[in-house]
Amino acid sequence: MKNKVVIITGASSGIGKSLAIEMGKLGAKVVITGRNEARLNEVGQILDAHKVPNLCLRLDVANEKDTQLMVSETLKAFGKIDILINNAGISMRALFEEIELDVFKKVMDINFYGTLYATKYCLPEILKTKGSIVGVSSINGYRGTPARTAYTASKYAMNGFFESLRTEVMHRGVHILVACPGFTGTNIRNAALTADGTSQGDSPRDEEKMMTADEVALAIIKGIQKRKRDLVLTAQGKMAVFLNKWIPARMDKIVFNVFAKEPDSPFGK
Repeated sequence: MKNKVVIITGASSGIGKSLAIEMGKLGAKVVITGRNEARLNEVGQILDAHKVPNLCLRLDVANEKDTQLMVSETLKAFGKIDILINNAGISMRALFEEIELDVFKKVMDINFYGTLYATKYCLPEILKTKGSIVGVSSINGYRGTPARTAYTASKYAMNGFFESLRTEVMHRGVHILVACPGFTGTNIRNAALTADGTSQGDSPRDEEKMMTADEVALAIIKGIQKRKRDLVLTAQGKMAVFLNKWIPARMDKIVFNVFAKEPDSPFGK
């Protein structure tokens, strides 16, 4: 990673923040983006303390012009792009019959179109450097879960997009990694959107029993270094992907039963 220029979207907290810090420790020049300027600057201060060359850009990945600005500012500051990590994302928790369609669209705009825009405008530079593009997806990109239709749709779209793009650029030196963490201890569930678009607030799951953001970040970095194709994290995640491939009908019942037991489940007791 020495002197590599790395762009990390959604880096003001969670996995993105951990990726920025760990990449910086390995000698990378780090560009971080996010919508929360205060938290973004806090990460920038940590990078400064470690003497990591960095650029903090407050922007919205769902805005195509913001993404174009991200690329131009990165090139202005560092002259190239070696690695793009599409990490920005938002979750949701509501029954499809109750969710407002503009909430569904917001999830798609951030999770899928945010990834699409960043990849589109970074790709010409990454083709030059024969670098890496990473999509931080989810086990939901392999297995849908109830009350998370928009999130599942966005991650399936991301997985399919990268599978197709990978075959276009595989003989041109570009590495594409799709990383699918299982449940990770970040604030994504606290910030998850409800049916009317407000934040959920409390997480319905036990955050302390999950993989940490630092652990996920280190696994992703190792996946980049080894130029892996796919990365499925946690034993539970690997099992879900495996079983969904071989016994999908049975998994429908298993997944429903698991999520019906969540606190405040929309399915009742």
